[in-house]
Amino acid sequence: MSRSRIPEFYKFSVANRLQVLFERGVISEAEYHMLMDGKHLLDAAKADRLVENVIGAFSLPMGLGLNFEVNGKDYLVPMVVEEPSIIAAVSSAAKLVRSAGGFDSVAEDPMLIGQIQVVDVAHPAKLQQAVLQRKEEILNLANSLHPKMVARGGGAKDVEVKIHNASGGQGDMLVVHLIVDTRDAMGANLVNTMCEGVAPLIEKITNGKVFLRILSNLTDRSMVRARATIPVELLASGEFSGEQVRDGVILATEFAAADPYRAATHNKGIMNGIDAVAIATGNDWRAIEAAAHAYAARSGHYTSLTKWYKNDAGDLVGELDMPLKVGTVGGQVESNQAVIIAHRLLGIESAPELAQVMCAVGLAQNFAAIRALSTEGIQRGHMTLHARSVAIAAGVDEHRFEAVVERLIESGDIKVWKAREIVEELGEAETETGDATGTAAETVRHEEHDAGAGFAKIILLGEHSVVYGRHAIAAPIPLSIRAEVKPQDDGPTELLIPRWGVELTLHEPTHADNSLHKSLDLITRRLGVQGRSMQVEVFPHVPRAVGLGASAALAVAVIRAIARAYDLTLDNERINDIAYECEQIAHGTPSGIDNTLATYGRPILFRKGEPARPQPLIREIHAPEPIPVVIGLSGVRTLTAETVGRVRAAWQANPERYEAIFSQIDDLALAGAEALARGDIRELGELMNIDHGLLNALGVSCWEIEELVQIAREKGALGAKLTGGGGGGAMIAVAEEDKTQDIALAMRAAGYDTFITEIR
Repeated sequence: MSRSRIPEFYKFSVANRLQVLFERGVISEAEYHMLMDGKHLLDAAKADRLVENVIGAFSLPMGLGLNFEVNGKDYLVPMVVEEPSIIAAVSSAAKLVRSAGGFDSVAEDPMLIGQIQVVDVAHPAKLQQAVLQRKEEILNLANSLHPKMVARGGGAKDVEVKIHNASGGQGDMLVVHLIVDTRDAMGANLVNTMCEGVAPLIEKITNGKVFLRILSNLTDRSMVRARATIPVELLASGEFSGEQVRDGVILATEFAAADPYRAATHNKGIMNGIDAVAIATGNDWRAIEAAAHAYAARSGHYTSLTKWYKNDAGDLVGELDMPLKVGTVGGQVESNQAVIIAHRLLGIESAPELAQVMCAVGLAQNFAAIRALSTEGIQRGHMTLHARSVAIAAGVDEHRFEAVVERLIESGDIKVWKAREIVEELGEAETETGDATGTAAETVRHEEHDAGAGFAKIILLGEHSVVYGRHAIAAPIPLSIRAEVKPQDDGPTELLIPRWGVELTLHEPTHADNSLHKSLDLITRRLGVQGRSMQVEVFPHVPRAVGLGASAALAVAVIRAIARAYDLTLDNERINDIAYECEQIAHGTPSGIDNTLATYGRPILFRKGEPARPQPLIREIHAPEPIPVVIGLSGVRTLTAETVGRVRAAWQANPERYEAIFSQIDDLALAGAEALARGDIRELGELMNIDHGLLNALGVSCWEIEELVQIAREKGALGAKLTGGGGGGAMIAVAEEDKTQDIALAMRAAGYDTFITEIR
C-alpha cells in the first residue's frame, strides 16, 4: 500500500482522514485523538515555556501534501499554511511527477558557518595566514565544547578566514568562519557556543578585538538539489498541448531568471511549500527564507532559484538548487506535540532526508504555480472555479452558463445575486434581438423544458417511508442536467457525458448490464426512434450518486432532447412515466419521487400510486418566501438501490416495527407540508431534525453525514438532515439567510463541498 497515494483524500471529512492515517499505522491512537480534539497539541501553559510574555497559543491549519515519491520512497508531507490552494496544488504536481518516476534529491552534509568578526587588526593578510596555521588548535577547542556532537560524527570541521574592507575609517576586518557539522540538529545554539568559546583564542592569535560572534543563516554549505523529469505527453492540460505547457513553464522561468521583480514572486512560490513544511516540522522558517533569498542574489543579481528546461528527448526537466539547513532533534522538535506528530507523518530518519523532501516540495510548488500561471493564469483559475460554482447555485442553464461565468469574472462581484442579474440582462438582450420572448425568468424555465433538461432535487421529509406508500416533500434545486440530440445520417446511437467520463454506443439488440445502456434503449423504444442514428450529448450540473436525483434528471433531459430533435409531442405526464421506467432500471423499486421532481421542477407533497390507484398523488406546495438551504456533500458515493434494499430487508424481518417508523415519518411530512406552505422555517427545521433521527434509526446515515449535520446545527441551522437514499451522498440544512454562509464555510473548513440554494 502506497504511503502517500490516498485517492480522493480531499473529499474525506477531517475525521475520516485521520481514521485512514490511523488504520494505515501512520499515526498512533493517542495522536489520532490529539489531532481530533486539538486540546493537547499546544496550550497556553506549554507555550509559556517556549517564548516570553505568552497570552495564548495561535493556530494555523495543518494539511498533508500527498503523492510524493522522493528517491524511490513515499512521503506524506505535513504542511502548515493559511493560504488556500497551496496544498492542493503541490499534491497535484507531485502526482504528475510521481507518474514520471518521482523526484531525485541529494543533500550535502549539514554544515553551518559560525562567524567571528575581528577588528583593529594590522596586516590582515599576514594574520589570515596566522589563523589558518593554528586551525587544528581552533577546531580542537571548539569541539571540546560539544564532545557529544563529535561522538555522533559532527563537530567543527574547518576554518576559513575572510578579509573585508570596512568603511568609516575603521580599517580592515578579519572574519573567521568556523565550519560546523551539526548532524540532525538545527545547530544555531551549538555554533554560537563554539564561536564564543574560540573567540579568546582568535584574539590572542590576531592581537585584535573580537566584536560579533554568531552563526550565519546563509547556509550555502548545506546545499540540497531536487530534480524532476516530466515527459511532454503528461503535461497536456485542457486546451493546452504538452508542448505548449512545457514551453510556457520554460518561458516563465526565463522571465524570473532575468527580472528580479518577477524572481521575487517566483521564489516566493517555491517557499510557499518549503516554509509550510518547515513550520510543521518545527524548523526556523525565517532562517530558511533568509538563506534562500540571499543565495538567489549571490551573483549580485537576484534571480530564480529553479531552472526548467527541455532535454534532448523533449521532456521538461526541473531543478532546484538551494541552501537548506534543517533539524530533526532538539528544541521545538521535542517540545511541541504537533511537531512530533508531523515528524511521524513524514517518516524521515535524518535531517538530510528531511531537506531532500523539502526541496522536492519546493520544486513541486514552483511547477504547480508556473504551470497554472503560464496556461490559464492562477487568479483566473481560482476565480473561474468560484464563478462556475456560483453560476450553478444561481440555477443558470447550460445555454447561458459560460456567458454568465465570463461576466461574473469580469464584474469582480462573484455572487449568486449577480449571476441572476446577469441572466436577466441576457434575457432582455435576447428579447430585444428577437431571440426570446417573455421575461427572463420565464425564458429560463421555457428553455429548461424545451431544450432538454431535468431538475435535481432534495427531499425535505419522507425518505424511505415514501417507498412504502407514505408522503414525502421534495423540492427542485437550481441544478439541472441538459441534453442535446443531433440526428445523424448513419451509424449507431451514441451517448456522451464528458463531465462524467461516459461514452457509449447503443447496439441492437442491447444485452449490456450497464443501466445507462438499458435506459437509453428503453427511451428510444418508448419514443419510437429505436435504430435511428443520433448523438446524445449530456451536460450535467448535478453530481452523481449523492442523493440529488441525478439519474432521474438525466433520463428526463434525454427524453426531452430526443422528443425535440424528432418533433415528438410529449406532455409532462408521458415524460414522467418513461423516466420512472428508467428509475426502475437504475434503482429497482423507486418511489417515483425523483422522476416527478425532475420532470415538473416544483416543490410537491408526493405519495406513490397503489395497485388500485396507479398514478401518484401530487400536490404542489408554494412557500410565501424563498427558504434558504445549504447542501453539504459527504464525499461518500452511494447507490439508492443498496440503501433501499437494506431497509427492505429490515422491514421484511420486522414489518410491524418498521411500519410504525414509516408512519411517524409520514406524520412529519404532512406537518412539514403545512409549515412549508406557511413559510414557517422554524417548524420545518424542527421536523427535519426529528426525521433525521428516525432515518438514522433506519441505518441509512453515515459518519460523514452526521458530522455535517452537527456542524450545521452548531452554526445556527434550524434543521439539518440527510437527503435522498442515504449511506453517504448529501445532507441539507435550512437556516435564516444570514446564517447560511457561516454554515457553508464551517462545512468547507471540515473538508466538505457545499453550496447554498433556496426553495421557492
